[in-house]
Amino acid sequence: MPSCAYCCSCGPKMPALQLLFLACLVWGMGARTAQFRKANDRSGRCQYTFTVASPSESSCPREDQAMSAIQDLQRDSSIQHADLESTKARVRSLESLLHQMTSGGVTGTQEVQEGLQGQLGALRRERDQLETQTRDLEVAYNNLLRDKSALEEEKRQLEQENKDLARRLEGSSQEVARLRRGQCPSTHHPSQDMLPGSREVSQWNLDTLAFQELKSELTEVPASQILKNQSGHPRSKEGDKGCGVLMWVGEPVTLRTAETITGKYGVWMRDPKPTHPYTQETTWRIDTVGTGIRQVFEYSQISQFEQGYPSKVHVLPQALESTGAVVYAGSLYFQGAESRTVLRYELNTETVKAEKEIPGAGYHGQFPYAWGGYTDIDLAVDESGLWVIYSTEENRGAIVLSKLNPENLELESTWETNIRKQSVANAFVICGILYTVSSYSSVHATINFAYDTNTGISKTLTIPFKNRYKYSSMVDYNPLERKLFAWDNFNMVTYDIKLSEM
Repeated sequence: MPSCAYCCSCGPKMPALQLLFLACLVWGMGARTAQFRKANDRSGRCQYTFTVASPSESSCPREDQAMSAIQDLQRDSSIQHADLESTKARVRSLESLLHQMTSGGVTGTQEVQEGLQGQLGALRRERDQLETQTRDLEVAYNNLLRDKSALEEEKRQLEQENKDLARRLEGSSQEVARLRRGQCPSTHHPSQDMLPGSREVSQWNLDTLAFQELKSELTEVPASQILKNQSGHPRSKEGDKGCGVLMWVGEPVTLRTAETITGKYGVWMRDPKPTHPYTQETTWRIDTVGTGIRQVFEYSQISQFEQGYPSKVHVLPQALESTGAVVYAGSLYFQGAESRTVLRYELNTETVKAEKEIPGAGYHGQFPYAWGGYTDIDLAVDESGLWVIYSTEENRGAIVLSKLNPENLELESTWETNIRKQSVANAFVICGILYTVSSYSSVHATINFAYDTNTGISKTLTIPFKNRYKYSSMVDYNPLERKLFAWDNFNMVTYDIKLSEM
């Protein structure tokens, strides 16, 4: 294949050493074939000719392309002028050293070698400095890309929240107009427990819904099920301690704030089914910023946890990943770092009792929650036992929910939903119902979806959920205390909840 070649010649006015140096420069720029020739010209003078094939041009430019190439070279010349002058100075220095080496004997040779080594060291330092600057620029560029993605996601969430608010305001305006006309519709089902003035809500048109690709319906609960108690909080039927549907989430209560940057996000928990020597007050905490996470802080009493004085520190035999760990029946359940394996670590004996790979589960950033953090595999506990929340390529990134045997970690049952895992901030399970949180950074987020494993039906929700510190990286349910535990931007918080009758 023809290629463009560049030729340099020298006579008495250009030393051969300079020609050789220029040839080396061209060679360093990528050329890998060259010809060197020495011959007398027509006047009888000795002439050295060095021909190098272009490393980037398959053929020499035509006349119409030459002007463009010249303009490009002119634009670059001002930048490279200083480098060229520096290079010339070094060439002169090298020629001087070479002259000393050839005429100065052993002592001169040693001095020349030292000089050459000094020049070589300076060149290496400049090279290292340029490489460092390049790495710094790449890191800064990657950080800008991440910040841009985060801002775009937050913008999208705010736009969606604005749309939801506008719809709710429109509905409220219509309701006020009806009330003013005195035309509140009455119920068509006298047998139901409906307060005077309440109205039945018709089902949505399932063919027009497009939330998370779900065929869902929005259900409003009769006012009789949301009566206020004296404190102004909604309550369930008096004395009811059984299962129910989530109706209300209270304000966050801050119990503890992490002291160092490693506590930006993490996981904390209490055992809803404590075994000896642990009690209902025993608390565990794991800071999950960084790599090689193995430390689990144990607090015998709540007061120790709030003051930051652990009674024991466990060192796990294998590093864990992200904020999906839970404690249940005396064991810590967690995802092994960079794997789809779930492990059961018995806290009292400090030994691994079981481990199981979740088939097809994404891990290490394949299908995390919206905030990231390698939250691909999230363990959860409810009144019925141990669950794992994850996603697979087969389910195209939608949430998969499986019930686990707490002894051997075998999968007992599995449900596939249509809720995209990367579009929600977190998830938890209450009474066999999966709930998702809309945003990890918006102060006024919502519990936005529910999937009932008993019926296989999904519903959209708008239960208010407050991210007080604007970075919730973990939300879990404790069925013994009937509270949500969360880790919000260095802060460990709890939320009271209220359930209706099933």
